[in-house]
Amino acid sequence: MKIDRTALIESHLAQVKFIAERLAAKLPPSVHADDLIGAGVMGLLDAAEKFDPSRGILFKTYAEARVRGAMLDHLREMDWAPRALRQRARQVEAAYREIEQAQGRPATEEEVAAALNISLGELHELFSELRTLNITETDAQSRDERSRAIRSEEALDPLDQYQREEAQRQLAAAIERLPLRERQVVALYYLEELTMKEIGAVLGVTESRVSQIHTQAVLRLRAMLEPVRDVFAYI
Repeated sequence: MKIDRTALIESHLAQVKFIAERLAAKLPPSVHADDLIGAGVMGLLDAAEKFDPSRGILFKTYAEARVRGAMLDHLREMDWAPRALRQRARQVEAAYREIEQAQGRPATEEEVAAALNISLGELHELFSELRTLNITETDAQSRDERSRAIRSEEALDPLDQYQREEAQRQLAAAIERLPLRERQVVALYYLEELTMKEIGAVLGVTESRVSQIHTQAVLRLRAMLEPVRDVFAYI
């Protein structure tokens, strides 16, 4: 059966705009949704070209993975985040890692703030600043979907498959070690796909606080998974 690829593209253009606007809402004003839409359309065109219905995957699922992936690639190429902000993120990760290795338990916000020689309020402000940095580096949902789509195209060799499975196991174990509130936010955001505002309503906190907790969880996970980050694309 011949695929009408033009029809596939036209029927999913609105979804490209939806994904771009949702992603842009999490980023600084300097990042425009139109730029993301342009990258997303290229991803959609690529998806239509490579889509094979015999693999048993819906085009919508496959295309969304390609579209999100193209947008994230565009953001990484822009390198829009200031170098100082990236350095600050590495400092926070290091603080988490050093405290948790020394104490054998999750680091508290107060301990991290003390290690960075800042107040708790300043730490919360830092989490808010680092929130946008996490978009291109830790969008687990997008990368997970993209990874599944890619695996549908090509078989992984045994070593690659083992590395992925081991990294997934370590991520699952790391998530289980998160403090309860951070674990709840991660589950609601990545598994239930709720927005920050919706999560705030569920947990009874502000949207801003949810964002801070999410950033805190991501930084803690990155610190835990430093040894396997090169083989694990989700973190």
